[in-house]
Amino acid sequence: MMSVSDILEGKLTEKEVEIKGWLVTKRSSGGVQFLSIRDGTGTVQATIHKNEVAKKAFEDADKLTQESSLVIKGTVKEDKRAPGGYEVRINDLHIIQIAAQDYPIGKKDHGIDFLLGYRHLWVRSPRQIAILKIRAEVIKACRDFLEESGFTLTDSPIFTPAVAEGVATLFETPYFGEKAFLAQTGQLYVEATIAAFGKVYCFGPTFRAEKSKTPRHLTEFWMVEPEAAFYTFEDNLKLQEEMITYIVKKVLENRSKELEVLKRNVKPLKKVEPPFDRISYTEAVNMLQKAKCPIQWGEDLGAPHEKFISQKFEKPVFVHRYPTKVKAFYMQPDPQNPEVALCADLMASEGYGEIIGGSERIHDLKLLEQRLEEFGLPKKAYEWYLDLRRYGSVPHSGFGLGIERVTLWICKLKHIRETIPFPRTINRVYP
Repeated sequence: MMSVSDILEGKLTEKEVEIKGWLVTKRSSGGVQFLSIRDGTGTVQATIHKNEVAKKAFEDADKLTQESSLVIKGTVKEDKRAPGGYEVRINDLHIIQIAAQDYPIGKKDHGIDFLLGYRHLWVRSPRQIAILKIRAEVIKACRDFLEESGFTLTDSPIFTPAVAEGVATLFETPYFGEKAFLAQTGQLYVEATIAAFGKVYCFGPTFRAEKSKTPRHLTEFWMVEPEAAFYTFEDNLKLQEEMITYIVKKVLENRSKELEVLKRNVKPLKKVEPPFDRISYTEAVNMLQKAKCPIQWGEDLGAPHEKFISQKFEKPVFVHRYPTKVKAFYMQPDPQNPEVALCADLMASEGYGEIIGGSERIHDLKLLEQRLEEFGLPKKAYEWYLDLRRYGSVPHSGFGLGIERVTLWICKLKHIRETIPFPRTINRVYP
């Protein structure tokens, strides 16, 4: 099937084409109408000349409204004056549907609440198309990298009987007379499948009932979560460096046009190469305290702290060995200092903060039981998880990468709500 992208790449010059799509804009000049047509692969200019087509075809073109759907037939011409350098000289036109005259999203500026209310239409705009194509590239790069690295996809459930991160951020749901929760992470389940496959990952939606209004939080978001048997803490960090570098390179290679639409300065992205800088949590706290940021050792880092730290480095930076008390129950304590965990958050450069969180996991049964008790979590709900330490436990590590946060950083956006087709926040679940 012929596409606009083929036209813009110069593959169909002087050839007869049929393009199916939607009208973006229209203008007239004498006996010529200029139609801008989008087909999902790109947007091309098409011209229809009154003296070259049947009377009905020209009259039908005149009836077209913004977002009307249509089919055009014509010849591709190279024309430097046209956007993209090519146009279709129409010889026939067929209307599929005339869109209603009152298309809600016009050329004037609209407020963000208005646009989110019409998100189902807003996604058609050039900026949103560019962002979501980059998101798709990020997802593809994640999966390609992991599968090329020997990881097997093993899906994790959305309904779970237990909490992984924190009770306060759970969405509870009735489940046939019992209680279940929407998954905060698929991590515990991919920890189970490493004994079958060695290196695994899951990819899917995750849910956090955080009452947060920051530009970096959604209540529903997508995560890629690799887990690998016999991987040390150092192995884990190396994998993250390689994966982020791979993702950024693929976006630069395959989505340069979309980055141009967003007017993204790509120089910082071109600097993303291993090794990444590392600072300990303790060093991060000292850095923040010297800058008069209110934080004490033992407190978790918040968004303002992460922004401050990540602005100090040209490339992503690891902040490692957080206090065990502020991190999840399953993280392996550092043998040299059990007060801190063998964990790290990867902070994106340019002030974007955390995009990956990971750790080496506790593989000792008694220690894991102890941590469940310390965190006040019901042992009964985790018996299956404890079984993983009873039968063939090995050291292992993994991490979770947030698709939306990586897209936010690569696109250099101000708010995460543009990085997903239909964002869910604490005050929006429509459309």
